[in-house]
Amino acid sequence: MDVYEALYTTRAMRRLKPDPIPLDVQAKILDAAIRAPTGGNSQNWRFLFIDDKELIRQLGEIYQRCIGQLWKTYYAERLGKANANPELPESIADLKMQRSAQHLADNFADVPLLLFGFAEGDGSGGSIFPAIWSAQLAARAEGIGTSLTQAMVFELPAVLKLLGVPEGTNWQMSCCVTFGYPTGRWGVGARRPAHEVAFRNSWDGPLGFEVPEPLWPNKG
Repeated sequence: MDVYEALYTTRAMRRLKPDPIPLDVQAKILDAAIRAPTGGNSQNWRFLFIDDKELIRQLGEIYQRCIGQLWKTYYAERLGKANANPELPESIADLKMQRSAQHLADNFADVPLLLFGFAEGDGSGGSIFPAIWSAQLAARAEGIGTSLTQAMVFELPAVLKLLGVPEGTNWQMSCCVTFGYPTGRWGVGARRPAHEVAFRNSWDGPLGFEVPEPLWPNKG
């Protein structure tokens, strides 16, 4: 797969088939992930695959409650505006996102594979997120959809207990990524153009170029 195809089409895929992911494919994903850089090449990471159905079911109960909390807190104002004006383009996008995330929460027990990322002594995630993204890109190359979530921090102690994380250690849970073969089609994610969110030489300095349409695929 062309690297730009992977970069442009690796977006959150939350509607997944329950089909298991072969171990050799999991090995390729994880082997690609650990090639990512870390500060000082410290490799202060730990990855935990979860495919035990009962454990996923229990984590799913937690995740569903956490998503409910997310809608009531962090996304409350945004979703309130979207529901008040559902015909606006940004409202349509926000409500679509909510439906997608809620679908994952409602069907979490059917997700075939989870990946939890832990970083030792790094609550920022800077040491592990490059590796997590590499895992997601590698999964995309294998036709596997992924979605990263941090929602479970609402019930972090319960999650750590279920995962058997030893108490009194310096391991920080950075995220959970769901993996599965998607039911939908791949496509370029709709995003605000780069020139609306990027600047040069000062906080609001002109970028110097505009990208009104995605540059991949090259239609020229």
